Amino acid sequence: MWTIVIEAGGKSTRMGMDKALMPFNGEPLIQRIIRRLDGVGDEMMIVANQPEPYRMLGLRVVPDVIPGSGALSGVHTALACASHPFVIITACDLPFVNAHLIREAMRHLVEEDLDVVIPRTEQGLEPFHAVYRRETCLPAAESAIRDGYKRIISWFHHVRVLELPVENFRHLDPQGITFLNVNTPEEWRLAEELAAQGE
Repeated sequence: MWTIVIEAGGKSTRMGMDKALMPFNGEPLIQRIIRRLDGVGDEMMIVANQPEPYRMLGLRVVPDVIPGSGALSGVHTALACASHPFVIITACDLPFVNAHLIREAMRHLVEEDLDVVIPRTEQGLEPFHAVYRRETCLPAAESAIRDGYKRIISWFHHVRVLELPVENFRHLDPQGITFLNVNTPEEWRLAEELAAQGE
C-alpha cells in the first residue's frame, strides 16, 4: 500500500558534488536513508535525473516525468511513478529521517482520510518528510506544473492537508534533528558527529 520515494534530483551546488552518494560515516548518505526507512513501506524507489550512479543500490530509479519545475517536478514524479496508493516522500540530504514520525503521519493519513500529512516546524512545512495520497495529489501536482508553479505546496489548497505541529511530535524527535539537512561541508561534519553519537 505504501511507496517510499527518495528525492535525489538536486544539484548539490553548495556541496560541490552529489551529496546523496558522498560517504557519510563510511556509507553513501542515501544508503543510510534507505536503511533507516527499511520496513516502513512496501516499495522503495529513487527520483534522480541522472539515474546511472544509483543503479548499484538495486532500486528503481526514475527521472522527472515533467522536467523544469524544480522540486515540484520531483514530487510529481514520485506520485506519478509510485506503484501504491500512498506515497512517502523524503530527500537524500536528511540523514536523520525519522521512521517513527513517518509512521505517525501514515496513521493520520489513513485513519482520517486525508490527502497530505506534513510536519510543520519553526522553519515551515517539511514536504520531504511527508506522506501523500496518490489518487488526489497526482492530478493536483500535475495541474500546478502545467500552470507554471514550482513551489511544492502550490497545489495544497486543492486537497485535504493535515499539518503536524512540532509540539505534536517532539516526543518522536527529542533531539530536534529529524529535519537537519546537509547542504554544506560544515553541516555534513556536524551531522556525522551526531550520527556517530548514535542518533
